[in-house]
Amino acid sequence: MIAAHPDDEVLGMGGTIKKFTRNGHDVKIVIMATGIAARRSINYKNSTNYYIDTTTRKKINLQIKNLRNDAKKASKILGVTKIEFLDFPDNEMDVVSNLAVTKQIEEKISNFKPAIVFTHSQYDINVDHRITYLATITATRPKRNFFVKKVLCYEVPSSTEWYFPSKFSPNVFEDISMELNFKLKAIKAYKKELRNFPHPRSILALKSISERWGSLAGFHNAEAFYLVRQLNK
Repeated sequence: MIAAHPDDEVLGMGGTIKKFTRNGHDVKIVIMATGIAARRSINYKNSTNYYIDTTTRKKINLQIKNLRNDAKKASKILGVTKIEFLDFPDNEMDVVSNLAVTKQIEEKISNFKPAIVFTHSQYDINVDHRITYLATITATRPKRNFFVKKVLCYEVPSSTEWYFPSKFSPNVFEDISMELNFKLKAIKAYKKELRNFPHPRSILALKSISERWGSLAGFHNAEAFYLVRQLNK
């Protein structure tokens, strides 16, 4: 599971991750960017500043450490013990070459050898999400005896749906009726990332989103994906 930022993994597919681990599958989460530095502030609110002074930078680095600890707690709730953090610049992955990002993902895939890879949608307002998608699609390009058999994309509430006109068109729905509570508990581990309703990154909104996708598939609660590639032999 490749995510641009800490919390994307839970928002996008926390229930499905829990379902995989419950069923005995080996799951690894790779988080590409720091996920907080772009705010350019130390109060967890967005600032219009771009440049960061040395004192603020030190405080932000501490927040990044705390955010990664939250991610570890969330992954534990979902049954995942393998989580790795890379250090790409938050909301500035577009200043890094696609080759550099792709090579990092290729290395992680080569070492872990997953049968299924999940990543972001390319139809997303967040530049890091789009860059992660493009690099993942390149890193998972089919070749002889390749072990990756499926590549799917997930949505991230408060980001994917704001890519107007929205083009996230799922064709795979995972029943998470039994796992929804674990997803909500995991996102609560991110102490500074939740918002109040009607923000999409709120507990009530996440429940509503799962009910919406569930209603399209005959489930009480679901997470939605679209299948990019499937290799059958």
